[in-house]
Amino acid sequence: MGEKNCTLVTEFVLLGLTDAAELRVLLFLLFLLIYGVTVVGNLGMITLIRVSSRLHTPMYFFLSHLSFVDFCYSTVIVPKMLANIITGEKGISFLGCATQFYLFCTCVVTEVFLLAVMAYDRFVAICNPLLYTVAMSQNLCVGLVSCCYFCGMVCSLIHLCLALEITSYRSNVINHFFCDLPPLLSLACSDVSINELFLYIVATFNELSTIVIIFTSYLFILVTILRMRSAEGRRKAFSTCASHLTAIVVFHGTILFIYCRPSTGNTTDTDKVATVFYTVVIPMLNPLIYSLRNKDVKEGLKKVMSSKLFS
Repeated sequence: MGEKNCTLVTEFVLLGLTDAAELRVLLFLLFLLIYGVTVVGNLGMITLIRVSSRLHTPMYFFLSHLSFVDFCYSTVIVPKMLANIITGEKGISFLGCATQFYLFCTCVVTEVFLLAVMAYDRFVAICNPLLYTVAMSQNLCVGLVSCCYFCGMVCSLIHLCLALEITSYRSNVINHFFCDLPPLLSLACSDVSINELFLYIVATFNELSTIVIIFTSYLFILVTILRMRSAEGRRKAFSTCASHLTAIVVFHGTILFIYCRPSTGNTTDTDKVATVFYTVVIPMLNPLIYSLRNKDVKEGLKKVMSSKLFS
């Protein structure tokens, strides 16, 4: 790429999902509704876990942090997207773009590790129920969650530092609805093979390592469940794992499709739809999955609501 085609960039333009003006109001209302459900669902889950004494267990401690992460990375993406849709102003400053990517990446990597930690928690609870409260002590739970956040921040910081080494771009128009790394790298004038290789390696390592933890945990869980003599015990064990497995399949399936494959250099409509799914839809689905399929959450909500109504 010749130097005459390369420029320093102080602002990027996000093309968004579509240029169709007739879809603007519909998309705005749809994503506003989804974001509203996301905020209410995740903050409501966090509040319920804090105020309901029956939910003061390691499982719900991790779930509260999952809800917090879902709320955060949805908030990093959706309000800006809504503003761009309704106003038609699609610009975002270089600093704003870098900040959005860092916060988003931190939250997503943190969630990847949180889901693995939650699988380990289910393994201990089902395979060693008598030692559960001892094995999953408060200090261990806090330490595991802290490690998840630390991994997220470190991975994001490395990606961001490598991206900031790019001095010029052939265009400032990003074919996406937020500042994700692959479409940004496709605009660079300099060689970004190191960036792309590191993105692929880190994403693949994070996915494979956490999937191994999840698969191993659930393999032992399955063996333990099949050995149970009580049908009620098997049903209860499957019930406690069903919500988590649903969240894992939906989240990891999308991440693997987006990041753990060689880059094509272009953002396709399929990539955008998949990205919408895990940045906008999944944060809304997680609290619904855990509340609708979890007896303890429903009972805790009923107890809190009845106590409020009685008071």
